[in-house]
Amino acid sequence: MKHLFFVVAGWFLVGFADQAAADLPEAITRVKPALVGIGTFQVARNPQFRFLGTGFAVGDGSVIATNAHVVPVVLDAARDERLVMAIPQGGRAAQIRPLSKLGVDDVHDLALLKMDGPPLQPVALAQRVLREGEAIAFSGFPVGEVLGLYPVTHRGIVSAISPNGIPVPRANDLTSTAIRRIGGSTFDIYQLDATAYPGGSGSPVFDPDSGEVIAIINMVLVRGGRESALSSPTGITYAVPARYLMDLLARPR
Repeated sequence: MKHLFFVVAGWFLVGFADQAAADLPEAITRVKPALVGIGTFQVARNPQFRFLGTGFAVGDGSVIATNAHVVPVVLDAARDERLVMAIPQGGRAAQIRPLSKLGVDDVHDLALLKMDGPPLQPVALAQRVLREGEAIAFSGFPVGEVLGLYPVTHRGIVSAISPNGIPVPRANDLTSTAIRRIGGSTFDIYQLDATAYPGGSGSPVFDPDSGEVIAIINMVLVRGGRESALSSPTGITYAVPARYLMDLLARPR
């Protein structure tokens, strides 16, 4: 009888996993309409659009969320460089729309941008805290300047919940952000067993069953420089919990 019980239990576990996998395509269809490429635009430049990272529509659909480090601090006003977003058009030329800064949270590496034009379909945000081992998925534009604005989705799990300060091997690797973390502004982030690539910064991490956004990709552990992130990815990616994005959205302006 015990043997029969374990076989039946195993069958239910397999069935549950299959159901979760079946829900992912539906979740992706809910997230994809919110995705945009973040970059700068300059008429006299080639290419005119310079891709910097991924963003996604939140709130009423007219607000775009991304990482603070994706948004340039200074634009070349003399050459009419502008902050913009590119909306994928299914193989046709992307639609370019101007953006303006709405709010920035440098501590949690988050930014909100206001877009011109009709709103997009926003994603739903979830404030719940993830547990180690939970399944996740994220969509964005990895290596968008090369592969183009074609949304790509990756799957993985939450492998750990850890402080956002990653130790650096040498003193000259310290950045102002790293120094602030050492000074006490640490918080817990999700370490994901999933591979993200340059251009994926700002990608929404979502529940593969419901499509609710639960975190935002903000950094990848690399061996060496940017090139090694493509040729020899570590498979270790970090994401900021969505509750900090919800806090930024709730701030008065």
